[in-house]
Amino acid sequence: MASGSRKKQDTNLEYEKLREDLKKGTPGRLYAFYGEERYLLEDALRTLRGMIPQGTEEFNHHRLEGKGLSMNLLAEAVDSLPAFSEITLIEVWDLDLSKLAEGDRDALRGIITDIPDYATVVLVFDTVEYGFDARTSFGREMKKLISAVEFKPQGTAALSSWIVRHLASNDRRITRPAIERLITMTGGLMTNLLTEVEKLSAYTSDVVDVRDVEAVVVPVPDAAAWDLTDAITAGNNDLAMEKLAELFRMDIDTHRLMYYVTMKFRQLLTAKAVLESGGGVRELMDTANMKWEFQARALVGAARRMTMARCRRMCLMSVDTAFKLNSSRLDDREIMTDMAIRMLTA
Repeated sequence: MASGSRKKQDTNLEYEKLREDLKKGTPGRLYAFYGEERYLLEDALRTLRGMIPQGTEEFNHHRLEGKGLSMNLLAEAVDSLPAFSEITLIEVWDLDLSKLAEGDRDALRGIITDIPDYATVVLVFDTVEYGFDARTSFGREMKKLISAVEFKPQGTAALSSWIVRHLASNDRRITRPAIERLITMTGGLMTNLLTEVEKLSAYTSDVVDVRDVEAVVVPVPDAAAWDLTDAITAGNNDLAMEKLAELFRMDIDTHRLMYYVTMKFRQLLTAKAVLESGGGVRELMDTANMKWEFQARALVGAARRMTMARCRRMCLMSVDTAFKLNSSRLDDREIMTDMAIRMLTA
């Protein structure tokens, strides 16, 4: 049952509909683009822009900034007839729907309820969060009118195929463990992956393995925190200190680092609880909202080797350390180092 519910939850119908529309060359009238996977968002915009004949962009492609946007200017762009093109494309970047004045809300409602057949309007949310108060009449109407497309991180299968294809274009192959390590170290976002895949293509001459990935790829903080918790739960003192030093070298806020570490230990405790209730990898992914099955498998494996009492201690120590970072006058790095030492001897 859990597996079935997750499949339903993971289905992104709006994104799939957009892909079909773009493939057919028949985009809709009004979209909102938002989400964590910026590579796919930008790719969708590139496809839409590509529907405008070269040389006619000045007349048929309008990019407007949402901050301080005049609704009259938006109305003029929407009503502009296409020149030597079948469509016009209007991109509106970072229009904060939740902060529009009443007059602008009324004007926007009038504009988007009467978009011509030749026009496609895309509200792009980059630095502004997509959203509105669905309890209001304006919010309910926006929800009904806008095709809201969330660009989510892709699943393991889709990312694996994408990585293999990109490396193959440079006559490179990659092992399955290397793919999983690459996804973990980059956070699984395709913009990060593209940069690292290009580096791996230049670094290797044939088959990319885990050692190549670890030698070349710069880990995101989340991945470095994952490695630290792995080393601590395995009781590997030297590796744990090495991974902690790696986190420090990233020179990012220690409170942010501690957030990632605490989250990993909470997931470990959740994995143990899932195991004791008779569940497994799929149940853990649902309960902890995890993206990658191979990471859930690793957590389940670590939880099997640990007692519930030790999992609780690890989790409590991480929470206690987070509290100390906010309340103690000691050096932040000393506090985190003390946490790692206490965990390794717990």
